[in-house]
Amino acid sequence: MLRTVKPRNARSKRALEAREAKEVEDVRTAIFVKGTHTGEILNGVMKELMALKRPDAISFSKKNTVHPFEDASSLEFWAGKNDASMFLVGQSTKKRPAGLIIARTFDSRLLDMCELGVDNFVSMAEFKTPKSTPGHKPMMHFASELFDTHPRFIQVKSLLMDFFNGEVIDSICLPGLEHVISVSIAPAPSLQTANPILGDSQEEDVKNLPKIHIRTYTVKLLPSGTRVPRVELTEMGPFLDLSLRRHQAADPEMWKAAMRRPKLKKQDLEKGLGKKKKNLEVDEMGDLRGRVHIAKQDLNKLQTRKMKGLKSMPVEQDGSSEESEQEDDPRQKKRKRD
Repeated sequence: MLRTVKPRNARSKRALEAREAKEVEDVRTAIFVKGTHTGEILNGVMKELMALKRPDAISFSKKNTVHPFEDASSLEFWAGKNDASMFLVGQSTKKRPAGLIIARTFDSRLLDMCELGVDNFVSMAEFKTPKSTPGHKPMMHFASELFDTHPRFIQVKSLLMDFFNGEVIDSICLPGLEHVISVSIAPAPSLQTANPILGDSQEEDVKNLPKIHIRTYTVKLLPSGTRVPRVELTEMGPFLDLSLRRHQAADPEMWKAAMRRPKLKKQDLEKGLGKKKKNLEVDEMGDLRGRVHIAKQDLNKLQTRKMKGLKSMPVEQDGSSEESEQEDDPRQKKRKRD
């Protein structure tokens, strides 16, 4: 039997309603947790990523004995207490130095997570360039086909999109686009995308996967003489080189519940979106896209502008005799004039 919490006053009732499932979810809050051992590089990485995530970030100042791949009860407890759905856990050991674990929860339960190793880090302080305003929604750019084909990189893309994704907006203001986060993959000589990597038993295959490069740039809009401005990118930092390590895939039933979409409203049904579901799909950004199939068009029956010069004359059997008579008429007129 499920335990139901009844509110005792109006304040607790509003707090419970704020945590209920919504059609348009709020911004995902991320909790930054430090493990028992963290080095200088790992502390700098977590500090820089928290600067990009603010103000939707919570930092735990004390070190915690947490091992998400062995026991995720502490993460689930913090998720329910702080109303957060994303975690960034930093832990450095002799076997796995400078490790970052990105975890995601659903309904205060662990959904999936991925461990990344920090191979190279360049801080914001080393770039003497202007920085973006905290709280602005970044633009995301994934420059590789593996983010759509390989299961490990598909999971990393999904986690990064949820981590940096901000508030859902209806319109875009160009001056508000201040920075872009570019995620690319190093070239790999041979990579098999058909066999997905499942579980920790295939750790040897993780070494063959290419590294992930994360770069952050500020966007500068300059006049171009047209309505579309000229865009220039300036290095802002941080720069990260990451390598894939352990991961935990989501439970199929829980993933199905997490990806469930609300039913269409009456207004959408009246527009026809709910009647015909064939050839309709929703992309990753939530936009509805449709595909229209049209038969081959006969250009001979195409209606064009009516002009007397292009009008076709009816063809008769005695057409040759009539043309000869028309050609003889002007000669006879000339003879009569003479």
